Amino acid sequence: MTTAVANTTPDKALGNLPVWDLSDLYPAPDSAELEADLEEAARESRIFSDRYKGKLASLSGDALGAAISEYEVIDEIIGRIMSYAQLVYAEDVSDPEAGRFYQSMQERVNDISADVLFFSLELNEIEDHILLKQMKAATVSKYKPWLDSIRSFRPYQLSEEIERLLHDKRVAGRAAWSRLFDETMADMRFKNGEAELTSEEVMNMMSSPDEGIRKSAAATLGSELAKHARVFSLITNTLAKESEIEDRWRKFAHPASSRNLSNQVEDEVVDALNVAVTAAYPDLSHRYYAMKAKWFDKDQLDHWDRNAPLPEADNRIIPWEQATETVLAAYREFSPDLANIGKRFFENKWIDAPVRDGKSSGAFAHPTVPSAHPYLLLNYQGKTRDVMTLAHELGHGCHQVLAAAQGNLMADTPLTLAETASVFGEMLTFREMIRTQEDIAIRKVMLAGKVEDMLNTVVRQIAFFNFELRVHAARREGELTAEDICDIWIEIQTESLGPAIRFDDHYRWYWAYIPHFIHSPFYVYAYAFGDCLVNSLYGIYRESVEGFADKYLDMLRAGGSLRHRELLRPFGLDASNPDFWQRGLDVVRGMIDELEAMP
Repeated sequence: MTTAVANTTPDKALGNLPVWDLSDLYPAPDSAELEADLEEAARESRIFSDRYKGKLASLSGDALGAAISEYEVIDEIIGRIMSYAQLVYAEDVSDPEAGRFYQSMQERVNDISADVLFFSLELNEIEDHILLKQMKAATVSKYKPWLDSIRSFRPYQLSEEIERLLHDKRVAGRAAWSRLFDETMADMRFKNGEAELTSEEVMNMMSSPDEGIRKSAAATLGSELAKHARVFSLITNTLAKESEIEDRWRKFAHPASSRNLSNQVEDEVVDALNVAVTAAYPDLSHRYYAMKAKWFDKDQLDHWDRNAPLPEADNRIIPWEQATETVLAAYREFSPDLANIGKRFFENKWIDAPVRDGKSSGAFAHPTVPSAHPYLLLNYQGKTRDVMTLAHELGHGCHQVLAAAQGNLMADTPLTLAETASVFGEMLTFREMIRTQEDIAIRKVMLAGKVEDMLNTVVRQIAFFNFELRVHAARREGELTAEDICDIWIEIQTESLGPAIRFDDHYRWYWAYIPHFIHSPFYVYAYAFGDCLVNSLYGIYRESVEGFADKYLDMLRAGGSLRHRELLRPFGLDASNPDFWQRGLDVVRGMIDELEAMP
């Protein structure tokens, strides 16, 4: 279900880009193996419901442990099916057959999982003293972190009938709106001169060394997004209203509270991060972009110049083979064990790198299930940032491989910690690249590029988070027009990027293409959380290398079995301490100080 490569960068310059092989999950969408797993999951779910529904509180500890183990097996089969469907769909979001397959898998899996929906609900109904007695059995106690996560939602749980209704409506609600967003973006073509480009290609042009190309691409992106304003604003309004309704029924105090709970992080910790970063805007993004404007001999930078390469930048294309060697060398310098895990992604067909018409935009690492392996999706075009993206997604992939030993129910890491390995992988790669660069001018360019990446990760993502908060708050007062959403967007961007950045009317529509707002509301602060955490971790690593790598890999192996306090304790870090965030932000300040001191 893939199409021919369409890339703004010459393929020969990039080298041989890998394409993944999904047959490790299933041979094909119409394969007998996939159908057999669907039938097995349906059969086992019915048997499971008949065996355990209404009986969990009366089970012995060993019997409850056996029930959780059976549930884990069913859940992994379902996870494998949906992982495959999502990856097939990501190959070509514009392909109607891929969309049909993805939707049909969602619907069948939704029906199957309805039979086991009672399990988590009923676990939450067990009285504390009864569960405490059951937990004495080793077969149950090993699942304690998972049970704690399940029971953290206990105060917000609705009746089984309502939970079943919400579950059944998902495929015709949020999932359907997400699909509409994906297919709208995949079908859009951005006319630039004689070329008709994908969103990935036109956004890649906005980091061109040629200001004319950047300006043209910026106008093309904004004007095309504006043409689809009704669709994007309807999706945004509908999903925000859906969230408000569910939050009201569950009695969540804050629009992001459900996300924080699933991330296993307290509201006050997220609030402390938000306050720390927004207070640092003047000393970080405002200061840096004012400095960059001077480098470009301007009073203000137009928004299309925000990520422009410096005049001294080396804009040569980095072939895939060189990118691979650079990233693995950086990983190997830190830990040969980590590099060996990373190497498996390149030795096997676990990466899909080329830009293609219809292919999902951006980049991601999909963990699939512990009995298989992760897959990485990239849109590699040979820029330095693409190398960093490779380092980032490979970090996710290595983390997912290491955590797989925790089993299907406890391998997933909360989003706040899920960005740790990815951002750390970026930092390792950056340090390796700058360490081997002797040209002072190029070192300055590289340092500026890293600062911009960190601003995009910390400042920009917190700004995105605040944009979501204001949109959701405003939606509670009534439906928002597309212009209302644009006004909130510009207000937030002006606050976060500062007076050195100038916006035009095209930029008002840039909120529309960001998929995180649709797929994972309030996800974005996890990037800032991860970056500040990694800055602190990397500082400790540079101060005391001995034994650090082993502790770091142990942290990744923990997956979702430990919370942020437990994971960070071996490093002497505590995210609930306000000083923690300042320590991470000080790393960015230090790099900007270093740039200011350079000629």
